[in-house]
Amino acid sequence: MNKYKQRQGNLYQNGLEKPFSISRSKIDLFLQCPRCFYLDRRLGLGRPSMPGWALNSAVDALLKKEFDLLRKKGEQHELMKQYKIDAVPFPHPDIEEWRNNFVGKQYLHESTNLLIFGAVDDVWVNKKDELLIVDYKATSTTKEISLEDEYKQGYKRQMEIYQWIFRKSGFKVSQVGYFVFANADKNLPKFDGKLNFEVTLILYKGDDSWVGPTIFAIKKCLDSDKIPDADPDCEFCQYRRLIKDQE
Repeated sequence: MNKYKQRQGNLYQNGLEKPFSISRSKIDLFLQCPRCFYLDRRLGLGRPSMPGWALNSAVDALLKKEFDLLRKKGEQHELMKQYKIDAVPFPHPDIEEWRNNFVGKQYLHESTNLLIFGAVDDVWVNKKDELLIVDYKATSTTKEISLEDEYKQGYKRQMEIYQWIFRKSGFKVSQVGYFVFANADKNLPKFDGKLNFEVTLILYKGDDSWVGPTIFAIKKCLDSDKIPDADPDCEFCQYRRLIKDQE
């Protein structure tokens, strides 16, 4: 009950004059299930929280430090040279703010008064002064690294939202973005207190044409006083229905 009350100040209400913040992850939630999104943003009844990914966060932090050293020098990373990417880490004074999960890169969509934001992992800049949005991913698999798995379609949407935000904020943004995958080798004979990672770069050409229409759809959903119907494929909606049937 206390957690619910604490979230009341972050909920959408019709007629709000102050811009209402919608994060990249909440846009993805809306695409997954409008009902879960509505319950979260209008009523404060969010999905159960997930535990943090400590190892993933550690890899993320170390990669940022690695690229930041080169950002200060205006130099290329060996990964860029390996994949023949003519770019360097983008030396912008707001890079740390853009990475902050609670601030991120923001853009006010004036037509809906929704403040769209997302925290990027990195931004590179090429010789055409185009920004390249970069996202770090940690994994451990023996399969070939690709973006074709079903759950990785969310990675693509994540990239496209970031590209849209930066583009709308006045930056020249390339359609091309990159995923840096750090894949932990679990086939070594012993642990020895360390993990060995193979780093792979995956190019992705984004298409952010869906983002604008989705924001208008989100606004329409938020303004409605009717809770959207349950998505038949949403496991959270199914769980709620099963619990209700047992009452």
